[in-house]
Amino acid sequence: MAATITGVITALLLLLNTLILIGPMMLVALLKVILPGSRARQICSSVVMAIAETWAEICKAIFALMTPTQWEIRGVEDLRGDTSYLVVSNHQSWVDIPALIQAFNRQTPYFKFFLKKELIWVPFLGLAFWALDYPFMKRYSKAFLEKYPHLKGKDLEITRQACEKFQGIPVTVVNFLEGTRFTAAKHDNQQSPYRHLLKPKAGGVAFVLAALGDNLDAILDVTILYPAGAPPGFWDLLCGRVDRVVVDVQTRPLEPALWRSDYQEDPVFRAEMQQWVSDLWAQKDARLVQMAEQESEGSAQPAERAGSE
Repeated sequence: MAATITGVITALLLLLNTLILIGPMMLVALLKVILPGSRARQICSSVVMAIAETWAEICKAIFALMTPTQWEIRGVEDLRGDTSYLVVSNHQSWVDIPALIQAFNRQTPYFKFFLKKELIWVPFLGLAFWALDYPFMKRYSKAFLEKYPHLKGKDLEITRQACEKFQGIPVTVVNFLEGTRFTAAKHDNQQSPYRHLLKPKAGGVAFVLAALGDNLDAILDVTILYPAGAPPGFWDLLCGRVDRVVVDVQTRPLEPALWRSDYQEDPVFRAEMQQWVSDLWAQKDARLVQMAEQESEGSAQPAERAGSE
């Protein structure tokens, strides 16, 4: 009962925070539409980002006040707000999003996700996503392009146009390479070669790099571990049932060769990208094993000391 009450109060506080700050955000978004000139729109975008960062900081404060969760963030000491990053992360739970907020808010530019173009029509959220300059993309399937070959390359052109606003300004783009949350059933169905990860999708990150590569400076390779075992649900987090979350961040150089060609049309480049993603994921899988072993050793040491006493 106590956990349920905690969850309800935490959810209400998060909702209140959102309702209070979405009003000013919508007002600035409206000004962004009305005011003439790119300079005015840039100022409006900066204000919207500041509001979003404030919202995220208040969310962090609510979690700190209401829940016992310890967020162990590693590798963010040298991150900067004036540098552009591509974040690639494993994906196990909706708790991953608060974990990324804990790690990166006000450490890097406010992060963005590539969204399906249809989401712009969602009431309120669509306008908020637009105000936050989230890039909307249009992806055509291989079967669709075979039927309408004249549209080949049009999806990338649309996304590049959506990303033009990022030219010359710092940005953090998040990409979950697995494309879906990890479950044991999905892992088995895929016959994934990794112990703790699903198969990554090279096409998605190739698409992002093709659209934004020249504007990005580094990759933030993020590995999220839930030491208790099974990934918790978001309601578990709200109820205070998540004791600890470990977020390991490794900064990697971003080579221009990663966007030098067309992923769909160049089979050699496609094979190279797939190999690069596979190597990245193999290293992440090994790191998850190592992190889990370190957690087990750390939790066993107090018990051993207690036994010896």
